[in-house]
Amino acid sequence: MTKKYQVNLSQQAQNDLEQILYYIEDDNVNNAVNFTLELEKKVYSLEIFPDRHPLMPENEFFSTDYRHLIYKKYRTIYRIEENSVFILRIIHGATLLNI
Repeated sequence: MTKKYQVNLSQQAQNDLEQILYYIEDDNVNNAVNFTLELEKKVYSLEIFPDRHPLMPENEFFSTDYRHLIYKKYRTIYRIEENSVFILRIIHGATLLNI
């Protein structure tokens, strides 16, 4: 039986998703909705084997053990703690990380 983790989005990660939607929506509403739904699907897929994604390189500087899921040009930054996955940020890959 596969262990399932509870996926929790921080308020900042929820805000990030909303901003991504608004940004893409300026060009095309349907693309914005479809992209955001697919991104959310990837995020919630972390309920199974969240450690399948690599540790992020910035851990060396922040002294953390965060992982990142990359989907298209966006990075989902998260940490695993016991039976939970905490989504900290969802940012564009060109954005400097600010946790």
